[in-house]
Amino acid sequence: MCDFFYKPKNAWIGDVIPFFDNGEFKLFYLHDWRDKNRYGEGVPWYQVGTQDFINFKEYGEMISRGNENEQDMYVATGCVLKVERKYHIFYAGINPYFPAKGKPQQGIMHAESSDLLNWEKIPEDTFYAREDIYEQHDWRDPFVFWNKNTEEYWMLIAARLNKGPSRRRGCIALCKSKDLKKWNICEPFWAPNIYYTHECPDLFKIGDWYYLVYSSFSENFVTHYRISETLEGPWMVPEVDSFDGTAYYAAKTCSNGEKRYIFGWNPTREQNKDYKNWDWGGNLVIHEIKQNPDNTLSVKVPDEINNVFQKDIFYRFHPVLGDCLIGKEKVSIKAQSSFGCALADEMPLCCKISTKIKFFNNTTECGIMLRADEESGSGYFIKLEPKNNRLILDSWPRDAGTMFICKSITPYMAELERFVKLIPEKLYELKVFVDNTICEVYLNNQIAMSARIYNLKKGKWGIFVKEGEADFYSSKLFLPIG
Repeated sequence: MCDFFYKPKNAWIGDVIPFFDNGEFKLFYLHDWRDKNRYGEGVPWYQVGTQDFINFKEYGEMISRGNENEQDMYVATGCVLKVERKYHIFYAGINPYFPAKGKPQQGIMHAESSDLLNWEKIPEDTFYAREDIYEQHDWRDPFVFWNKNTEEYWMLIAARLNKGPSRRRGCIALCKSKDLKKWNICEPFWAPNIYYTHECPDLFKIGDWYYLVYSSFSENFVTHYRISETLEGPWMVPEVDSFDGTAYYAAKTCSNGEKRYIFGWNPTREQNKDYKNWDWGGNLVIHEIKQNPDNTLSVKVPDEINNVFQKDIFYRFHPVLGDCLIGKEKVSIKAQSSFGCALADEMPLCCKISTKIKFFNNTTECGIMLRADEESGSGYFIKLEPKNNRLILDSWPRDAGTMFICKSITPYMAELERFVKLIPEKLYELKVFVDNTICEVYLNNQIAMSARIYNLKKGKWGIFVKEGEADFYSSKLFLPIG
């Protein structure tokens, strides 16, 4: 196993709070042991640093958990900023036992440091939701920035209105301050009456455009964004308004002054099995954010990660089903009313697979197979579906190793889909990074899809077409160097 996607030993990565300082990304995160009996309840903040997204330096615990009688039993998501020579952390303190005692479950808290390593909590700076506007117990994930137009600090908070349909009360609250000590709680920054809540708000600007980032679990677990030319809005919905799919959550962004990246987690699944429920937390996954010509955003694999996979492994494709014409740089598969595929060699546990695909009119599916058996009957299938305009991940067997399922079957692994307009005879490049159970898919340096692959431990890789025709160019498998 390569361990390219960071996780702490004997624990998991929760929400990541990225900060760039002195040439290094300082990644503060919620450290989750998932072992209450051994480690106790609640999550603290830990920190790791990286300059290349490959090597990580562990700095240890930054903000400790409180006890059952303290507000920050759970040290939840927040932000880091530097003002002159002092560093500040604003975070949510959460205590699930407080509501029964008549106290707010969540409050915004403050800590300071002179070196990013030693932090002092300032309990007297804690403040709570204004109950004439917001619900008392949803008040978390502060994000602070300097508004040069008003010459004051603005804080965005994941909150809920105290009136309206319950599932539509989610909003991003706004607080203002001159000194980072006293905060004026204002009317919402954004309240669209759509979601239950907007977790982990984040805001940045590229050129003339502002980008508002948030995560929501109302319909599914996804990190979204909206765009506007002003902080006052309106906040417009791009055609593709997310950075990844369901297996990527609570993502926040950070820039090194040249490029902007988004940091989230790829969740594990219950019992370490496909099709089970998603857990909270998992492994760190980083995408690079790009601004498109129309000012929308897309993501790609960071060059630092992509460039590590440079050891080109020799292989040969072997036709398995359908009409396969196998050349040195091109494989053509024709399966107008059937399924056709070609298989290569056994997949390593850690590798990168890439191919360029051109499909033709009336093609139903085409893509890459992972960990397939000799007959391509079982495996994971990364599919382009032109008729549905989507990228999906499917597998067979679909239900924890069962070959036949009497109950309802979805046509792909639930929630693992990404919308993309697919055009016949256009060239599409797929890059797939696999590290044991982690699977990261990138399409045309525009679309990302995170996933987990548990049930099938080994098998061959290959390419396939269902009911149609496609050409595959420059298909390659790479191992990491070093």
